[in-house]
Amino acid sequence: MATIRKQRGHFLEDFVPGAVYRHKGGKTVTEGLFALFTDFSMTTNPLSKNARYARAYGFDGLVVPPGLVMLIVFSQSVEDVSENARANLEYIDMRFGAPVYIGDTLEAETKVLSVVGSRNNPQLGVVHVQTTGRNQRGEVVLTFQRKVQVWKRDVNAPLHQGQAPPDEIPVELRLPAYDSARRYQELAYLSNPDSYFEDFTVGDIIEHSRGRVVLTDHVMLTGILDNTSQVHCNQWMVSQDPERFVGGQLIVFGGIPFNLCLGIASADVGDNSLGDIRYVTGRHTAPTFAGDTVFASTEIRGLRDFPGRPDLGILEATLRGHKFVKKGSEVEKVEIFYLERELALKRRSHYAT
Repeated sequence: MATIRKQRGHFLEDFVPGAVYRHKGGKTVTEGLFALFTDFSMTTNPLSKNARYARAYGFDGLVVPPGLVMLIVFSQSVEDVSENARANLEYIDMRFGAPVYIGDTLEAETKVLSVVGSRNNPQLGVVHVQTTGRNQRGEVVLTFQRKVQVWKRDVNAPLHQGQAPPDEIPVELRLPAYDSARRYQELAYLSNPDSYFEDFTVGDIIEHSRGRVVLTDHVMLTGILDNTSQVHCNQWMVSQDPERFVGGQLIVFGGIPFNLCLGIASADVGDNSLGDIRYVTGRHTAPTFAGDTVFASTEIRGLRDFPGRPDLGILEATLRGHKFVKKGSEVEKVEIFYLERELALKRRSHYAT
């Protein structure tokens, strides 16, 4: 008989550039998962709320919002990539492909692109990876890169430093064709009338009016996604070394404020979107804790035609999330999230008049 202490997740010295992890489990999108995260994030787009509307637009049913697709694929990579991470540093070139529906099963794999030790802290380093999620038909639903700050198991262990090129993953947002016979105008009352492509002006900043508090149920939400990162759920571990773990508090999984910011912006920016095309770059600029209320704003950076789709335009925007923190008698606005995104927006000329 023996007592065996198992250790899950990889440490910095375990990563080898070029290695590929086919993540365990996979996840089927159930009605419960869809409803919980769509409602929690305050998504307003009727494609994710109204099945009749979604089918009228040529989709097979309710469309899983891009933020939830990201959460599902990202979380599958956590055990292999970031269970022993200190922080997720950056999202890079996140591109969406086939639409995801209730009942679809998503599986993911990750390629290690580089490993770099920290110059300032011998216990830490940065791992750069590429993660791709596919549905049960092998169609790419999402691919992205991210950089993660990961702890070493043994401070003296050598690292497999180096680089491997990212894989070429052909993916583009797949949308139903425009069909004037569908009489889209008859359903225009189901979305906001001021969020069509024609309504936006480059340089404008939209301060979204809604906010949402994050409570301790963030632990449950993280668990439902199969995200096993201990800094989000293991209070005992965090309490043993509060300096190492950001003041002794559980950190809210970054995907939760990520989704909240998308949802908070939805009514003003994404209500008449047929899909998010790409997130060029994104990062968490400050941690979120239980009790924080998340707010968001959107800066309009560009407007351009959607190739081959005169009914659509592409909106280039910067989404920022923030919270307010009391410091004595003062209140400070703290940015917590930054995302450069591109959306496919309907033109009023084709869908509402």
